[in-house]
Amino acid sequence: MKKSRNTPAKAAILKVLSDSHQALSHAEILENTQQICDRVTVYRVLDRLLASDIIHKTVTAEGVVKYAFCRHEAHHDHNHVHFNCTRCHKTECLSLPIPEFELPNAYIVHDMNFTLTGVCPQCQSI
Repeated sequence: MKKSRNTPAKAAILKVLSDSHQALSHAEILENTQQICDRVTVYRVLDRLLASDIIHKTVTAEGVVKYAFCRHEAHHDHNHVHFNCTRCHKTECLSLPIPEFELPNAYIVHDMNFTLTGVCPQCQSI
């Protein structure tokens, strides 16, 4: 297996994601790494980080793909609930498991995205 290189672009993207307490879109990551990365490099690095299980992605109700750093808590699972605020558009990982579903025979789930949409506590106080 090919070892992943630790490039300045990878280090910058990891720092942006690990410092953030919310999931970020490609555009938001690019904005925070513009001096180091171009848009294609950001996509390539994100793909590698996803494959390495370092980050995970979710899709908002508007169809925007957002990426979040995996905190790797004791029982970390990529299939967890996300919350998308309709006012500030922040997407956060919540420490809630996705409800279990019983599917008909012959269905195999490879990935799941469970996003709750509403107003976050910060926006409620505005």
